[in-house]
Amino acid sequence: MSTRAPLKLFAIAALTLSAGSALAFEPQGKVECIAPSDPGGGWDFTCRSVGNVLQELDLVSGNVQTINMAGAGGGVAYGHTISKRAGDEKLLVAASTATTTRLAQGQFPDMTADMVNWIGALGADYGIIAVSADSEYEDLPALMDALKEDPRSVKFAGGSAKGGWDHLKVLIAAQAAEVENLPRIAYLSYNNGGEALTQVIGGHVEAFTGDITEAQGFMESGDLKVLAVLSEERLPGDLADIPTAREQGIEAIGPNWRGFYMPADISDEAKQYWVDAMDTVYASDEWQSVMKQNGLMPFHMSAGEFEAFVTDQIADIEQLSKDIGLIQ
Repeated sequence: MSTRAPLKLFAIAALTLSAGSALAFEPQGKVECIAPSDPGGGWDFTCRSVGNVLQELDLVSGNVQTINMAGAGGGVAYGHTISKRAGDEKLLVAASTATTTRLAQGQFPDMTADMVNWIGALGADYGIIAVSADSEYEDLPALMDALKEDPRSVKFAGGSAKGGWDHLKVLIAAQAAEVENLPRIAYLSYNNGGEALTQVIGGHVEAFTGDITEAQGFMESGDLKVLAVLSEERLPGDLADIPTAREQGIEAIGPNWRGFYMPADISDEAKQYWVDAMDTVYASDEWQSVMKQNGLMPFHMSAGEFEAFVTDQIADIEQLSKDIGLIQ
């Protein structure tokens, strides 16, 4: 949205979308935001930065307190939300593609996506596939052709565990390119994206799979060649020169989105309030500045659209995980 009403007016307009129904609920006092991790990292950033903007826009009357609840890759927070916080209309929980990946792979035992309310997504860090600047591979189809000839011919380095999101991004692209024997594609797991990148730049591993924000420093130095970004269309600004996988004939989309879910059994009015509040946050100059400063890319869904996206993403990741033998 290129033109906006003044923020206060915009907030009022957004929060009256459902014929005034949202105004039947307004959060009073402290709001809690659970970050399913220790301080630092994506979930903690999501809680703290969105909480600050909610306060700046007067969408909450009190403060937004971040509660760090690490464990089981988000499973502890997910279970806590389901079992102990049902009906809590002042609780937000940070989520991302890592959340849907774990749900898809059954890593939250006896818990499913329909046990919470999915409120909205407020940006994404899109996946990329990259090689060193002097690599023989000039585009994504050339890399995929090498995998078609021999799935073990290219080793990929990433910052997630085997079966995690970095690994899956390569497999999403390979599957879209009709590479066979997906389980044979070589993936090496490192502690983080930076460590994986140094292996590629140093010539020890042929290709990198990760997110665009991890790679920008090496792109600027000229050490890294990004073959494709896994986004629907080219990214804005200085990243517009990077081709998408889609425009190279490979239908691969890989957003590491950042957003929120809430407990079950909240009122329709409370859910609508928070959905509209997230819409307002996303459209604000304050949040757009946060996105720019932290490398987040445009990605926004709310209400039913977001719930449908989560359901589809879980189904896609579950099928892919079965295809490569991660789950039965």
